[in-house]
Amino acid sequence: MKLTQVKGNTWVIEANQLIPLYRLPEHRCILLDTGLREERDELEQALLQAELTPAGILCSHAHIDHCANNGYLQEKYNIPVALTAPEAGMCSNLLTLKCYMLMLTPGMVEREVAAMVHTPDVVVPPADGVFSFAGADFSIVYTPGHSAGHICTITPDRVCYVADALLSWEMLQAKLPYCLSHQSAWESREKLRRLGCEAYIMAHRGICQDLDQLIDANHDLVLRRAGEIKALAPDWSTASQIVQGACQFYKLLSHHPRRALRFERNIRFLIEFLVDRGELDVEVRDGVTMYRKKA
Repeated sequence: MKLTQVKGNTWVIEANQLIPLYRLPEHRCILLDTGLREERDELEQALLQAELTPAGILCSHAHIDHCANNGYLQEKYNIPVALTAPEAGMCSNLLTLKCYMLMLTPGMVEREVAAMVHTPDVVVPPADGVFSFAGADFSIVYTPGHSAGHICTITPDRVCYVADALLSWEMLQAKLPYCLSHQSAWESREKLRRLGCEAYIMAHRGICQDLDQLIDANHDLVLRRAGEIKALAPDWSTASQIVQGACQFYKLLSHHPRRALRFERNIRFLIEFLVDRGELDVEVRDGVTMYRKKA
């Protein structure tokens, strides 16, 4: 893994995603997320080569590609982990993690994301503002939507780690962008316009200096995908029928149940977005919920 300086003491480790860190004196650093379980050895090796020792973990949200190594590093280096209350609750046990995986069975959840279970030492205050942690002063911006307690973190260098609140330019062809609530995520993206930071780091491999056009492009992607999903329900259809049509439309024809269940989860979140916007009618027939696009 390569370390790249963004500005001042703010760097990123180039893993499957970008893992930011903030350098402290005496070869210590604060990690902003910890990546996938499969990247653990490479992450530690990258820190070792840079002669850096973790002093704390300030985690953006509790998803498997962002916090799978929290508990391991917390125990090995005896360092504090900070999460917001909703994300801390998500990581408390396997059953709460099922709320994140949603469609997967409890057994699948245990096999896939058990590494996420851990107890943070610090709960991030439930409002935007300055947050002192592990020897540095950060600014926290709450950006729920992608997850319930997602945050963006601004380092002392005025670099904002956007995490998954925003897709980078490189990811704007996503077939099924994931958000627990697309409407909340939309509102959170709008908050980012006002930050005026020196640089912005998107977790999934993007760094830029201005966000306005990227925010607009993220909005457009959600509207485009929602419109494509809505078109699949010209007449009354079950959610399963819409999911089947969407998988055929996007050519998401996996033979693996775990992948297919994830696709179904993401499509259902877009259906919910359309219902709340008044673009899909809902009716129950013989105990089954049906959807139909409005004229």
